[in-house]
Order: sequence, then C-alpha cells, then structure tokens
Amino acid sequence: QVQLVESGGGLVQAGGSLKLSCAASGRTFSRDPMGWFRQAPGKERQFVGWITNHGGTYYADSMKGRFTISRDNAKNTVYLQMSSLKPEDTAVYFCARGDNSGSYFAPTGYDVWGQGTQVTVSS
Repeated sequence: QVQLVESGGGLVQAGGSLKLSCAASGRTFSRDPMGWFRQAPGKERQFVGWITNHGGTYYADSMKGRFTISRDNAKNTVYLQMSSLKPEDTAVYFCARGDNSGSYFAPTGYDVWGQGTQVTVSS
C-alpha cells in the first residue's frame, strides 16, 4: 500500500516562493496521475492541479499561472512549485494519488492522500 508524505511547507512573506514535495513509499506511482489540493480553515478542499503519468499538467484557473507541478518518477516524488505567493494562498496543502477513474479535478478522483503540509503567507 502506497503512503504519501508532503514536506516543504512553512512561513513565507507575500511575494515569496516555496516548493513542496510529495514522496511516495511502498509502491511506485509512475503510471498514476497525481494531484495537489489545499484547504483553508472553514473552507472546502480546493483543487490546485494535477499531473499525468507523462508530465502533462492541469491547473485551477484561480492559480493564475503562479504554480507549477512536476514529477520525478525515478524518485517517486511529485512537486508543487509556488511563486508570487499571496496571503490568500495560506492553507494546508495535500498531495493525492489518482484512482485511474479518469476524473481528477475533484477529491473524489483520488484514493490515497498525504497528511498535508501547512503553508502560511504573511503580508
């Protein structure tokens, strides 16, 4: 059974950058789509983006080109690079493995989730 662990979160000032990592253990995911979501207190879990097995990416419109997802299948790791961060980006960020349903723009398309990593952006 695969397990996912996010890392790289922390406190950053507005305008700064962070790169999050999601490392998988227990099984390779080279053929799996992988997604990123975020959730702020009192709000629904929000789709950030997802990446195909060959590296194609899709993003929520609200991310406005500031976020980039990549993967290194040899390392069983997926990344979320964030730039020009804003206070409204403050949230817990989760990575997840797609369930091969073909629908990856909502949490229902994923069957394994990491524990999340906190990102806090200050003014």
